[in-house]
Amino acid sequence: MNIGEYALSLEEIEYVVVDRVAVSLGAVAVEKIEAAARYVREMAMSGQAVYGVTTGFGANRDKVIRPEDTEILQERLLMSHACGMGPALPVEVVRAMMLLRITALAHGNSGVRASTLQVLVDMLNAGVHPVVPELGSVGASGDLCPLAHMCLPIIGLGEVNFDGERMSGAQGFARAGLSPVRLTYKEGLALLNGTQAMTALGVVTALAFRRLLDCADVIGAMSLEAVAGRLEALDPRIHAVRRRPGQIACASNIRAMLTDSELAGAMPGTVHGKVEYVQDSYCLRCMPQVHGASRDVLEHVIDVLMTEVNAVTDNPLVFVPDGFHDGAILSGGNFHGQPVAMALDYLKIAIAEIGSISERRSAKLTDKYFSEGLPAFLISEPGLNSGMMIPQYAAAALVSENKSQSFPASVDSIPTSANMEDHVSMGMHAGLHGHRILINVERVLGIEYLIAAQALDLRVGFRLGQGTGQARDAMRERVPFMEQDRVLYPDIEAATALVREGVPGCFLHTDEDSSEHEFA
Repeated sequence: MNIGEYALSLEEIEYVVVDRVAVSLGAVAVEKIEAAARYVREMAMSGQAVYGVTTGFGANRDKVIRPEDTEILQERLLMSHACGMGPALPVEVVRAMMLLRITALAHGNSGVRASTLQVLVDMLNAGVHPVVPELGSVGASGDLCPLAHMCLPIIGLGEVNFDGERMSGAQGFARAGLSPVRLTYKEGLALLNGTQAMTALGVVTALAFRRLLDCADVIGAMSLEAVAGRLEALDPRIHAVRRRPGQIACASNIRAMLTDSELAGAMPGTVHGKVEYVQDSYCLRCMPQVHGASRDVLEHVIDVLMTEVNAVTDNPLVFVPDGFHDGAILSGGNFHGQPVAMALDYLKIAIAEIGSISERRSAKLTDKYFSEGLPAFLISEPGLNSGMMIPQYAAAALVSENKSQSFPASVDSIPTSANMEDHVSMGMHAGLHGHRILINVERVLGIEYLIAAQALDLRVGFRLGQGTGQARDAMRERVPFMEQDRVLYPDIEAATALVREGVPGCFLHTDEDSSEHEFA
């Protein structure tokens, strides 16, 4: 895959991050990169004061650097900024960071040499993944701390994961047949100044959440079916008049999954022997509205993220003479992560809400007063057996944690660099919160999946829907029906793994209303 010759798509990022598709620098990109590097060298040799090239950084911007100290300046920049703490970021996030930094530098507005950027390309293709601690960025000037850790191996320092082992950057390079380089004018600054850590976290989270939303639809459909819920609220006419694409898609998905069900929308008295109500609880009736709202948020956030993916976000920016404009090296603020930070705060709210409504469905199924004839906690001999009582507790605990993580990080700011950087985005915090919430919601949906499958198996003699039946069968291939109490955490882990993989039975946009009635 050539980088620098067209805008990168979300799907292409997934190919590189997950499927390990190799990347290369396009010929046109190499020409632009080299032209900018030459221009930076010319400006540096001219004796002009150029921020980060012939001066220090941040509050040291007034300190002039001697030409003979150029390489030392750039390498010390990487070393001094690698102050990360805490657990290492997941490998897929690091791979996304590497790809996104390559993409930004390939525009030819940063001044890095093609030979230096090629080392980062070679690292990505060889699977030499830097160890990047998750804490230490305030989101302006970009993600300095995590990007410094990502780039330390380029100069023979830091740590990497290679072939499943953690080792020094020098060892990893030697084993992969790579060689470190000496940096020159502006290269250290170009490598670590940008928003690629927060954006990478956002992209990886968005990709996983896109799959998770499909799982939420099929698992929610199982819960609706288990209580013989009404189908009227899924009527396409209801959703067409509100005109929200995510809502329309979700309702369509759930209808398709419940096709041929003898439980969902069953005639009065056929399931639990009493006259049925005409409306379900909100956690069932309003699934299209809630799941759909999160779908719409996700689409907006993906648009923000993909704009950032294909942008140049370091400082200063290099503009070579082009026959129409004079050349310039301009200091600005594209590194400020505010657009991404605010979008990631929005995303984490959308993810948290999927967990919140899922836990309510789990609570409904385990409550004998509201589960429409199902036994208390979905187990025989309640009292002697606790059944699915405590899985719902665990889901409630995760949902409560998500609420505290959902507070917007982007409204916070704390001055850094001797008040030169006096307003920061906290975008990395927003990304970390979103990723943690995503992991929690995967578990919350896994718990609902476990509970819904147990409830459906108690409805003996009824045919399940096409999608919900597949989903129940997939669960039973890994987790048996619970006759009596047993240790449940392995079951929760197995159900969560199914959610992460993608629950079978997710039919998307298959029925007749998905286009014709979409905006009737």
